[in-house]
Amino acid sequence: MYYLFEHFLVVLGVLAVASAMVLALQPRRTPQSSAAWILFIIMVPYVAVPVFLVLGFRKSGRSFPAIRFSPHPALPETEPPPLAHIFDSLGAPPAVGGNRIHLHETPADARAGLDEVIAGARDRLDILLYVLARDESGLRFLDQLKRKLHEGVKVRLSVDWLGSHTRPRRALRAFVEAGGELRYFSPLDHLTDTAHLNLRNHRKMVIADCARVWAGGRNVGDDYLASPPGKWVDLSFTAEGPVIDSFNAVFASDWEVAGDPLPEPVPPPVAPAGEALLQLVPAGPDEPQDVLHDGLVAAIYRAKKRVWIATPYFVPTDPLAQALATAARSGVDVRILLPLKSNQWTTDLARGPYIRALARTGVGFHFFRPGMMHAKAGLIDEACWIGSANFDVRSMLLNFELAVMAWDPATTTAISRWFDRLLPDCDTSLPRPGFFRRLIEGVFRLGAPIL
Repeated sequence: MYYLFEHFLVVLGVLAVASAMVLALQPRRTPQSSAAWILFIIMVPYVAVPVFLVLGFRKSGRSFPAIRFSPHPALPETEPPPLAHIFDSLGAPPAVGGNRIHLHETPADARAGLDEVIAGARDRLDILLYVLARDESGLRFLDQLKRKLHEGVKVRLSVDWLGSHTRPRRALRAFVEAGGELRYFSPLDHLTDTAHLNLRNHRKMVIADCARVWAGGRNVGDDYLASPPGKWVDLSFTAEGPVIDSFNAVFASDWEVAGDPLPEPVPPPVAPAGEALLQLVPAGPDEPQDVLHDGLVAAIYRAKKRVWIATPYFVPTDPLAQALATAARSGVDVRILLPLKSNQWTTDLARGPYIRALARTGVGFHFFRPGMMHAKAGLIDEACWIGSANFDVRSMLLNFELAVMAWDPATTTAISRWFDRLLPDCDTSLPRPGFFRRLIEGVFRLGAPIL
């Protein structure tokens, strides 16, 4: 009987390993990712198979249905540029005109913008956050939400469970007791309901009355809203106008993933508020294709003058790296703005081989010296974007992310000037790692899709 049971366990183990390896070879996974997982499974199967079941999946239409964008968006009076149609054809909502957007370049600007959006809410506040920190800024934010609840405003707050693992639990309980609605995205005890631990909601948005949004790369915490000048560099924005219809659709979809759908009917289209031509581009398991990733690849290949990218973590996919190399070789001004040392040492180790390989093709790297550079933004010729997505494998192919493409000269000029102000504080010399550093970097590069 013992030998029969032992045989059963061996057969079960072999089937589990074989199944994991077959799944690791799924066509939507990059070759690098498949190789990393298969090597992991072969070397330590008893550890790798359970880890793969938790971390090894990408798209999941069953758990994350596609975002239901408006079928009749408010199209601009003038014809959008060709790149806007590329993102549209890949699955993003169309570019819409009549918007107003204001960039927050400093923590003080971001905090003032957030305060203004919250204070201006009269009926509802819909909020998605990746990090809600247990510090002065996080507690102040929750106090503001409680005051709005006392004013009769409906407040819904969705927080990523893993991203906010150090969240202010007592203050959140007080928020719920005051009448606020709180949901956690993909908590550990509901992974079977909302897919896998590896798929995190990295989006950040605060929407007031379905008509105005605070969004971008910033979370809610002291690093993002109260850090000294230069210590933590980031970008966020407030926007209003027809593009908010797309933000409302994203919030409704993400809120439904964590529970019941919103009870209110779809809000009416938002009226024009300015001149900016904007396009919201989502990324994540709730959109069937890799819209942001594929759109950026196409845009970089079409670049004529410049490709400037700001990202805290630089671990590009092979198609993105090839697009950057091709652009640089063809004479395009390709620049990557990175922190000299980020707050994630694992990605700092993984980025080294990519940086050295691309530098040989003519890509210029600018390492921000004074502090952490956390902004996620870019310029491609006369277009720009700002959002939550890092220029790495995780943001492009795994996380739930958002980017807003801007096609108007005013916004593009503002982003260009932001780059110009940071470049004097950057070092352009490349580090020269020794043999052991290169060896470690190679290991981390191989494991980049898992990290």
